[in-house]
Amino acid sequence: MFETISYETRGKTAWITLNRPDKLNAFTSLMHKEMVSAIKEANKDSNVRAVVITGAGRAFCSGQDLSGSTDTDYGEVLRKGYNPMVQALVAMEKPVIAAVNGVAAGAGMSLALACDFRIASEKASFIEAFIHVGLVPDSGNLYFLPRLVGHAKAMELAVLGEKITAAQAKEFGLVTKTVSEEDFLLEVETFAEKLSNMPTKAIGLIKRYMNKSWESDLNEVLEYEAQAQKIAGESDDHQEGLHAFLEKRKPAFTGK
Repeated sequence: MFETISYETRGKTAWITLNRPDKLNAFTSLMHKEMVSAIKEANKDSNVRAVVITGAGRAFCSGQDLSGSTDTDYGEVLRKGYNPMVQALVAMEKPVIAAVNGVAAGAGMSLALACDFRIASEKASFIEAFIHVGLVPDSGNLYFLPRLVGHAKAMELAVLGEKITAAQAKEFGLVTKTVSEEDFLLEVETFAEKLSNMPTKAIGLIKRYMNKSWESDLNEVLEYEAQAQKIAGESDDHQEGLHAFLEKRKPAFTGK
């Protein structure tokens, strides 16, 4: 089905794997298109309630594949390739986990930042590689990075372009958790399963309106919360949560 990525569902989780290990999973125009297709496939599949994005081999993603590229208008490359991918990720009202198994550089780091959670192997690393070729962080990088680590640290990472370890990324608030290389896959699977068993509609509403909150004032956010709570209050999962609470049992959410 895909040439540069693989897509599979495991239980209620969709796994999207960047699959160019010989090129450290560097992006190509085809990979952009296939990523958007895979994200949309996961979004429309009602059985999928969480998504994992990871890389094959020893890297998560090394950024853009610069070898043999004939594109010189990088603005158009972003508008046609990277931006639709990031927009599709953010618009998907299901939790997305970046399982960072190795280096996440340049646009590969941007991809990780665009996800809702980041679980990093202790062997993983992050680098804002753009500055080393005289470019500017892109693919939503300048939006997500300061929101995750603060303005000052974001400037430091973007301008100095120094590689940081998984442990440093955790310290900066860049990743959700770091795990040993040996336990990495199991930890990601466990985390994804946990999310996939939670009330998916409520998670989607949290994601939607938390994103809106950055460009909204307090009164707007209060109204967003009221709108979201009305929708969540009418969900099957809310009723299940109430019954489970009253019956002193663990809820069995269905994502509806």
